[in-house]
Amino acid sequence: MISRRVLLRLPMRPSLRAPCLIGPRPSNTGWPIGVPRHPRPLVRRWESSSIAKSTAAGDTSVNTTSGTVGSDNTGHIETGPNESILFFDNIFPLRLSSVLMWRAWETNELLGRFNSASLSFLDPIGLVKRAIPKSAPITVTEIIPRLKEGGAYVKFTYPKDISATKIEDELVKSLNKKPVKPWFNPLRSIKSHLVLGRPWLEDLHRLPKSRLRIEFVPAKDSEAPTELSQESLFSLFRRYGKISDIVSQPPDSKVLPKFAYVDFMLVRDAILARNCVHGFVIQEEGSKNQTRLRLSYEQRVKPHHIWNWLTNHPRIVFPIVAALLAAFTVAVFDPIREFFVKWVKRQTSDIFTFHKRHDDDAGLDALFTHRKDLIEAMQNSLLETVETFIVVHGPRGSGGRELVMDQVLEGRPDVLVIDCRQVVEARGEAGTIRKLANQVGYRPVFSWANNLSSMVDLAIQSTTGVKAGFSENFESQVTKILQTTASALKDVSLADKKKRDRDANLTDDAYLEAHPERRPVVVIDNFLHKSDERGVVYDRLSEWAAALVQSNVAHVIFLTTDTSFPKPLGKALPDRVFHQITLGDLTPDVAKQFVVSQLESDQDVNRKGDKTNENKHNKTHDTPTITEKQRRRDLQELDECIDLLGGRLTDLQVLARRLKVGQSPKKAVEDIIEQSASEILRMFLLANKGDGNSASSTDKKWSTEQAWYLIREIASQERLRYNEVLLTNTFASSLTAGAANPEVALESLANAELITIRSRHGRPATIGAGKPVYQAAFHRLLADPVVKARMNLAVLTELAKIEAKNIDKAEGELSVLASLPSQPYQAADRVNYLLAKLQGSQKKIVGYEKEMGELKKVLTEEM
Repeated sequence: MISRRVLLRLPMRPSLRAPCLIGPRPSNTGWPIGVPRHPRPLVRRWESSSIAKSTAAGDTSVNTTSGTVGSDNTGHIETGPNESILFFDNIFPLRLSSVLMWRAWETNELLGRFNSASLSFLDPIGLVKRAIPKSAPITVTEIIPRLKEGGAYVKFTYPKDISATKIEDELVKSLNKKPVKPWFNPLRSIKSHLVLGRPWLEDLHRLPKSRLRIEFVPAKDSEAPTELSQESLFSLFRRYGKISDIVSQPPDSKVLPKFAYVDFMLVRDAILARNCVHGFVIQEEGSKNQTRLRLSYEQRVKPHHIWNWLTNHPRIVFPIVAALLAAFTVAVFDPIREFFVKWVKRQTSDIFTFHKRHDDDAGLDALFTHRKDLIEAMQNSLLETVETFIVVHGPRGSGGRELVMDQVLEGRPDVLVIDCRQVVEARGEAGTIRKLANQVGYRPVFSWANNLSSMVDLAIQSTTGVKAGFSENFESQVTKILQTTASALKDVSLADKKKRDRDANLTDDAYLEAHPERRPVVVIDNFLHKSDERGVVYDRLSEWAAALVQSNVAHVIFLTTDTSFPKPLGKALPDRVFHQITLGDLTPDVAKQFVVSQLESDQDVNRKGDKTNENKHNKTHDTPTITEKQRRRDLQELDECIDLLGGRLTDLQVLARRLKVGQSPKKAVEDIIEQSASEILRMFLLANKGDGNSASSTDKKWSTEQAWYLIREIASQERLRYNEVLLTNTFASSLTAGAANPEVALESLANAELITIRSRHGRPATIGAGKPVYQAAFHRLLADPVVKARMNLAVLTELAKIEAKNIDKAEGELSVLASLPSQPYQAADRVNYLLAKLQGSQKKIVGYEKEMGELKKVLTEEM
């Protein structure tokens, strides 16, 4: 066993050999016993090398040079009698070895500088010369740099009356007393030790590591190597630096050769040990055989206990990670998003007033004067604590948006507008989320991250069997955006609450209830636009709006043209009555005043230009000046034209624009009616041609025959009874897929604005044209013999098919009754009923076919 005293003294006396090592020792020549020599020492010399002259005692000189791969490229350095090798560490920087490899460090020009007296402190060769004391009785014969290991081999000769170990002792003591520190590593001095083994000068791409793999190989072919104990390894390697651990090979391991790991604290110490001990032949205490040590660098595998536990417990880790990510999102991104929501709301009023035009303002004054009572009623509602919605309903073009934004909310600072049209028309769920976030100012939004997180969640679920919960579905993301917006709205409502106010002692809820005038206003425009798409968005918006009004956070105004709005809103607020405002068409007097006011505003703008150019036109042309009275003479036709056109705001604006470009009222109205008729023909009657519009989609809930039936009957009667239409065969027995439900068909046609359904006492009562100009357009379509014949033929064809279906049903039932073994007298009434029904259907088919023949004749004769 090795005494503790000896182990502790080893680093202080590097010249001592390990006490546990017995047998071969280095001879006076510096070469260990038992190591086979080359039969003939070969020393490779550079062709242009210069032999340095011997100097006085203590002086050193370069005698030979060698390549980096040893003598004759064998990878070893051969020594002769009275020759040994020292390894100097910390001569070159380790991190720059790949760069230094490109420079010719081994040339004789570099090595020849060893004898120079003017060596710079930056020169690596100068560091070697400074490290060797002048009193050392040695003569340097070779310097072989090891760039990737940051050191150099120095082969030297020494007198016969002194041993190499004493020279090593003197060198170590000199470096301890007068450390030599390189410029690139001022914290560590140069260290040097005698090379005990047979160094291997390889130029492989193997970078130094702090762990050494010590392999125990036979010193002689006939002898089995002995595995060294940890005590022996410690005694041998501790002199080169502090050791952190020694790991022996497991006893049951069958890996050959046997090995052990020695882990140094520093990479430089491992380099020094590897270059000094590689190839050293040693005999373990108590063993008869010698062992050669073969050293190599080994990548230390650090234990990752935390990572191993995380990867081995995914069912615990992934939910925790998901919770941490959610908490991080709430803590970091939610305050940023609330800030942007507040900023967007404060900019809303400026955004909506930016696009207004002077002529639109002048033309809308008449409309706003006509609806002054509605405006005042809505403004009063915004000053009261009414926990319900304000619903502004009217057909497209009735001016609901202008009424609310330009009059009711004029001058109000905190207004948030959500346009459902942009949200539901976005492409895909990610696009819908992005559009909704843009509407409320919710940013940053990572709509693309949901697809990535869904893929990760699916991969984790397929491997672990547990859903990690990283991804959020579409509905949860919409809810999160709306919840963040609600939080920002509440902060805006409480922004004016001061500590000095008399209501400062009230709670937030009590303060909001006491000050309805300070609540922001949320306007949800185009509600139920394409209600069959993105129904989740409308449901979440309804529930969110209900929470806002019930908690007194904000006032909510819905703008919609869909007649089915009571269903989703009633589901969100089942115990409230909506403050509903219905916008109808303008009366003829107000409609005329609206058109004239727009013309007058345009003439006021151009009046100055006409006066300044009047003299110029009179001089160049003989045309008389057009007076204001002559310019307005054709406006006397407005009364008759507006009766045909109706009071729809958008149609009146089209009429005013046509009048401004010089058309007469009659001509303008004729063009509008013609355009409307073409639109109806394309959208509703020829929809089955598949022209790409929304009405021609395969999922429509009405048929062409139903649309034509309504056009034909409304053109002749103007108003139809709702229930009477439901009982007609065209609606009650439609053979078109998707149009079998008559009420759904009528509601779909109303949403498409072909018809208007008016209610009485809360129930649908009458059916009329979608807008006033459609009444004239219906007459125009009936006046076209080809359109009328084609559409009537389609209706009669469907009616004939319906009757034929009734006949098939009656015949089938009669065949069942006829198959009975005996004809019971109780079935006689049923048989007579079926026969009468069959006869009636047959008569109808005969009548339909007669009419169809006449219509086909018209189609063959008319162009």
